[in-house]
Order: sequence, then C-alpha cells, then structure tokens
Amino acid sequence: MVVRGTGRSRPTLEQVAALAGVGRGTVSRVINGSPRVSDHTRAAVQAAVAELGYVPNRAARALAAGSADAIALVVPEHETRLFAEPYFSGIVRGVSAALADADMQLLLTLIRTPKERERFAAYAAAHRVDGVLLVSVHTHDPLPDLLQQIEMPTVLSGRRSAGESLPYVDSDNAGGAQAAVEHLIGRGRREVATITGPLDMYVAQCRLAGYQEAVRAASRLLDEDLIAHGDFTEEGGHHAMRALLARRPEIDAVFCASDVMASGARQALRQAGRRVPDDVALVGFDDSPVARHMDPPLTSVRQPIERMGRDMTRLLLGRLASPATAAESMVIPTELVRRRSS
Repeated sequence: MVVRGTGRSRPTLEQVAALAGVGRGTVSRVINGSPRVSDHTRAAVQAAVAELGYVPNRAARALAAGSADAIALVVPEHETRLFAEPYFSGIVRGVSAALADADMQLLLTLIRTPKERERFAAYAAAHRVDGVLLVSVHTHDPLPDLLQQIEMPTVLSGRRSAGESLPYVDSDNAGGAQAAVEHLIGRGRREVATITGPLDMYVAQCRLAGYQEAVRAASRLLDEDLIAHGDFTEEGGHHAMRALLARRPEIDAVFCASDVMASGARQALRQAGRRVPDDVALVGFDDSPVARHMDPPLTSVRQPIERMGRDMTRLLLGRLASPATAAESMVIPTELVRRRSS
C-alpha cells in the first residue's frame, strides 16, 4: 500500500518513487530535468508528483549541487542609515532587478558590530551563500579580506583604496566633485567650502580630492577652515554647516559630499538666516530624490545608483558562472545636474 501525501506530513521523494513504481534516483532525474529518462517513465513520475503534491526541497537540491542558490547583500551600517539614505534603497532596487531572472535568493544583512561581522564570516565560510555584494565599504573593514581568504566571490560597491584587490563597481567620485566645485567657482562664488563624508571611506577621500583639485585649478589657496567633516547623515551635515558658519561667516558656497548632508546644511543655513542661493549656493552629490524635493531644488552630482546595483550583481553572477574568468571592475561616469540651489 502506498502512503499518499495527505495530512500534515510533507510528501517525500520515496513516496513519489513508490507511487510511480520507479527508484528514488529516477525520480530525482525527472525532477532535475535529466534527458536520461524515457517518456513513459517521465509521465509516471510527473503524475505521482501531481497526485501527492510533492514540492522539491530547494535547499537540499542546492546542497547536493554544491550551491546555496543565494546571494548576500551586506551593509556594514546601522539600520538608521540604511532606511534614511536613498543610496541604499537605490542599490537594493538595482540588485533586485538584476536578480529578477536569476534563480537566486537575496539575503539582506546588516553588520553593526564585530560580533555580527564574525557571525556573518562564519556563515559565509560554511557556504550558506554563493556570493556577496558588499556596500558602504570602510577603509579598515576586515570583512572584505575575510571573504577573500575563504574564496567567497565578492563584488564591492565602491573601493577601500585606489589599489582595491576585489572586483568593484564605483562612480567617478573625484571627477564629479571637481565638476561641482568648478560650477560654483564659475558662478562667481568666492568662498567655496565643502562638507566631507567620513574620511575612513575612500569615496569621501575622492570627493574631497575633487574639491581640492578644483580649488587649485582656479589658482586659489586651499583653506582648511573651509573644510568641515561630516558622516553622510543629515545631522552630520547640519553640524558641519554650523561649524563652517562659525569659522567663516563670509562663506557663499558649499559643496556637500552627499544630498542627505546638503539637506542638513540647508536647515542650518535657514536657521542662520542665510538664503539659498542668494547668500550661499549649495551643491550635493548623488542626485537622489532628496535633491529634487528640497526648497530650492538642489544642484547635485548624479551617480546612477540603481545601475550600480545592477552592474554589481551582473559581475557577481558572471563570476559564479565562470569562476576562472578574470575579475572585472567598473568606474561609472557622473554628471552634474544643475538646479536652483546654485
């Protein structure tokens, strides 16, 4: 007598084999699409699968194939940044779009503490995922090296340094920042300041370098009082703008290394009675929805964030399909989008 897949128990491969009158291996070959099965046998197995309501165990199939069928999108930041900054949502949309036609699960992982980093490294070392997309990379974060040591295919959003050893997708941060500051100088602004991102991130270093190059190209002296350090948050932009105004009240332009910081700077300027752009011109970086919805709308350096997410995923899927292929990296051009804030 054959035990049908009724009640609460999940039908098994053995039950399908018994009902179809074939061996377990034959059922497995049919489920996995093997051509080494006759049409008659295939039909019998498919009928048994339909009758029992059997659903293949995806995890078991992946384990047998040496694959987890999963990619981890790792963000080493607190959840407040993840949900507050449009950059991260843009990356997630791009990654999701690129995975739409791939038979892969996407696991979003936040790493906020060394313990969480160690836990994820152990998880990856056990090959619970096939590859990693790592976003918001800090210069001294040990996770990229840990992933490299266990030979986990990894693609970075951004770089840790100019000599990055892992494949990455980045934007032309220095060139974009330089274009933004040249725009402000070209509009006749005399005291052009900048609010940087956290300088333990190469992206922030590059945007500061772009600012400095534009100042030098205009035959102006670099003034440390015109540089304030932020952290890519709205609150950080607000505090940095207040510090700039306290040091140099004659400031008439500010390049902020992110739109979110520019929003905070805008609040500080308003509280100080400074009009944008009449008194102080303002430029951001990202060209996120924040830029379009500010009052006045914010001039910003556009980096194609969703495209970066798609390209990261494409590079990673390519590495998974052809492990022996040389690692590829990309630097995507940026574009200055002029609006009323400057």
